[in-house]
Amino acid sequence: MALMLKPLRTVMTAALLTIATYGVAAELAGGHPDTYVVKKGDTLWDIAGRFLKKPWLWPEIWQANPQVKNPHLIFPGDVLSLAYLDRVAVKQQEGPRQEAPINAIPLSEVESFLKDLRVVDEFESLPYVVGLEEDRLRSAGDQLVYAKGLDGATPGQRYLVVRPSQRFQTLDPDRCCEPSGRRAQTLDFRGQRNWGTESLWAYQLPPGGGEFLGYELAKVSTATVTRGIVGDAEAVTLLVDNNGKEVRAGDRLIPVEAQSYDLQFFPHAPAQEPAVEKARVIAITDMVSSGGTRDVVALSVGAADGVDNGTVFSVWRQGSIEVDRVRAGIDRSPDAHSRGEKVKMPDEFASHVMVFRTFDKVSYALVMDGIRPTHLGYRLKHPDATN
Repeated sequence: MALMLKPLRTVMTAALLTIATYGVAAELAGGHPDTYVVKKGDTLWDIAGRFLKKPWLWPEIWQANPQVKNPHLIFPGDVLSLAYLDRVAVKQQEGPRQEAPINAIPLSEVESFLKDLRVVDEFESLPYVVGLEEDRLRSAGDQLVYAKGLDGATPGQRYLVVRPSQRFQTLDPDRCCEPSGRRAQTLDFRGQRNWGTESLWAYQLPPGGGEFLGYELAKVSTATVTRGIVGDAEAVTLLVDNNGKEVRAGDRLIPVEAQSYDLQFFPHAPAQEPAVEKARVIAITDMVSSGGTRDVVALSVGAADGVDNGTVFSVWRQGSIEVDRVRAGIDRSPDAHSRGEKVKMPDEFASHVMVFRTFDKVSYALVMDGIRPTHLGYRLKHPDATN
């Protein structure tokens, strides 16, 4: 009996392996290479797209050789090849390791959002610039500023000079999802609109939305403590570096940290389904109210929602609600029609975005690909969503 069952087990095992392989192979891109040599300038997203229809599934088929210490580090000259054993996988043959490892995205495209911006729950308790050298209104590089709230500071300590730039909030569902005609403005030291100045964001959702998500702080400059509190003075003296914008009274101070952001990103699907009514695009840079591939967007979800760096979302235009004129007639205005006389249109896919900087309730993402512009207010869904 055992001898008779052995061939049967072998056949069943082979069948199961074939099914498992087929399930993943169905995600392979048409015309994919069996072997690819990584080149300088490649990105992990583009390489994954050569093998897969869905680049965010890269972790599903990545199978590192045991001797590779970090399976996510891929270098120019490495040879990647598909393997068909018990499942479809990608194996790596190490190259010369003479260049820096490739990334999911070019860091140069998001550098300012990594180094110069952060989102916090509040900023009012931070130390702040209270006065400037010779009572100036603005202080440039190599000039002195005076700060309150740094009573224990000692000479040589380094601080970032930051300024509130945006107040992020969730979308008011009663407002239009595709506004236009108003550019985002920075805030003053009170968190109020400072008309006449602009931030990295070309546009953000108008005020009057729902849940408060955080204040964005933008880097103005850096400064070094030159003198603590002495005599009857009540402020600490700092020398502003010659590397930023003009400092003004009310700007806030935070300690210079070691690397506070990731430099390597690996695309993957979200750990949990985003809350559709909350998860939206809330700001877009470089454009008026929409963005395209390689534009940076801000999202209304963050670490508290299970989002981490590398998380990929699909972005969707919310389907409109139209009056069924065939049934309801054409005489009355849309507002006069009952719910039963209206029809909800399907959502429409716009693009994929990948998160590269995560805060508690907000994250920054880069538009990776798309078939139409990414607008403010568009919904975030799982990258595999079909509607």
